[in-house]
Amino acid sequence: MAPPGRLLLSAAVVLLLLAAQHPAAAGQQVGDACSSDAGCGAGLHCSPCGPGGDKICTRAKPIDPATHGTGLPFNNYTWLTTHNSYALAGAVSATGAAIISPTNQEDTVTAQLKNGVRGLMLDTYDFNNDVWLCHSFGGTCYNITAFVRLCDQLNILLSCVLKTINVLKEIQTFLDANPSEVITIFLEDYTAAGSLPKVFKASGLMKYWFPVDKMPKSGGNWPLLKDMISQNLRLLVFTSKKSKEASEGIAYEWNYVVENQYGNEGMVPGKCPSRSESPPMDSKSQSLVLMNFFTTDPSQTGVCGNNSAPLVSMLKTCHDASGNRWPNYIAVDFYMRSDGGGAPLATDVANGHTANSTFGTCVIPPPPPPSKASKPDSGGTKAGDASAALAQSNHQWSFFLGLSSLLALLLW
Repeated sequence: MAPPGRLLLSAAVVLLLLAAQHPAAAGQQVGDACSSDAGCGAGLHCSPCGPGGDKICTRAKPIDPATHGTGLPFNNYTWLTTHNSYALAGAVSATGAAIISPTNQEDTVTAQLKNGVRGLMLDTYDFNNDVWLCHSFGGTCYNITAFVRLCDQLNILLSCVLKTINVLKEIQTFLDANPSEVITIFLEDYTAAGSLPKVFKASGLMKYWFPVDKMPKSGGNWPLLKDMISQNLRLLVFTSKKSKEASEGIAYEWNYVVENQYGNEGMVPGKCPSRSESPPMDSKSQSLVLMNFFTTDPSQTGVCGNNSAPLVSMLKTCHDASGNRWPNYIAVDFYMRSDGGGAPLATDVANGHTANSTFGTCVIPPPPPPSKASKPDSGGTKAGDASAALAQSNHQWSFFLGLSSLLALLLW
């Protein structure tokens, strides 16, 4: 006989399945056809992830991890993270050149932060006597691959912000306006010694800096989230250059974080290998776990499927590979795209497991159910209505499969 807790859990999921067929009629829900974000409910995005590229409402925002309380160590929370947060589709380089390098996100860093993203991956380069966020060819940044200048002198900070919407300034503005939020920056760092301290001091972010000497060694717990907030230590910055921890006070990532392989190699079902620079995933000398889940060549269409059931499935794989630890950071491309709950759902699932193991009460939130088949908010023809109904049927079935996957996760 199944344990009572599991039976209750199964019953709860069955109720959710039934509720999915009779949702509230307020606004477009996950899986509904749409023509713009305005046509979707709160926390949703209108993405071209439906059949044939049709637009449907998808989740853009996870449930705030702090709803579980702020009394846990920082390493007991999971944060949605964007890969190459600055590399925006349709962007023009601040140099004036057209960008030809790949893009990974769709909205600004400010918009990402408003949607609950709390981990940002930035690639920093010395370029044109400044520090830029850039992709590179052969390790070199060019006009056609440079996205945003970071600005390394106080007297040019304002003009840089006005011209490029300086990413660090966006972060500072967000932290100023949201005194209970904590942000983590992962720097893939190609800058020379001395470049980054200048830019961080110019940005106004040093007042939030979490110092290296307060970071836990040998895999110990991080401070409680509430203490980090009360002490205003709300910005964690990690660099990929080991020497900079001693010389510049910027934490070397893999002294504190284990990270799985990025790109196609990190997306093989049932496998969660460590990145070559990282300690093994099951190393307990690092207390933070970063899970990458994005393809080597970013695809705005392919990500619709990748950011769905495969992403949630990889949570379990990397949990097992990491010594039974849920990831603290889930890094994806085009975080608002999926065929349903997406990266926000994966973040919720991981936080639910962490809270469950800590408090003994299951608090994993269900994804918002799709409503009954409805037309796009712009109207349509009879043929369009039939297509929308078919798409809705497909997405309700996808939703049921997704809930089945979620049930399997709950019963681990």
